[in-house]
Amino acid sequence: MMTIWNDNDSPLAFFLTWRTYGTWLHGDERGSIDRYNNVFGGQRVVPNEIRVGQQQAKLKSEPVILNAEQRIVVRDSIESVCSYRQWNLRSVHIRTNHGHLVVSNHQVKPEYMMRDFKAYATRALRERGLWTHKHSPWAEGGSKRYLWTDESISNACDYVVNGQGDELPGTF
Repeated sequence: MMTIWNDNDSPLAFFLTWRTYGTWLHGDERGSIDRYNNVFGGQRVVPNEIRVGQQQAKLKSEPVILNAEQRIVVRDSIESVCSYRQWNLRSVHIRTNHGHLVVSNHQVKPEYMMRDFKAYATRALRERGLWTHKHSPWAEGGSKRYLWTDESISNACDYVVNGQGDELPGTF
């Protein structure tokens, strides 16, 4: 049955997105949200080549582009976390420079879920020798969208599965 509205004070699911390290810096022409604009509907950071250059100079390594093996390990670790924590993973897609997933759990805040997904994925990559740097392969933060209706969950899952562009080599 389709939910028209949600009378609960908790969302039905979350649409989580995070980037790999160094692949989308503040000041980039695509826009971003920094700590000064991190409010719902807030202004994006204005494109600024100087700021991008400053951020690039501070990088601890080259920007992280995940290969097929790394993407599979990340996806498998997300599935493992969801299974262990009994979270309902509705869809997941790991690309070369970001990951999307839709997950349901009413007891856990999305920032804690994202923290766990990143931590477990990093550990799995390190255990397999696919990440050797001391710093995280992930950018700080990420997007946490609240999904309040069945329709919004369906739309987010469709985007995760079908809205990511061409299939990548080793895509699962």
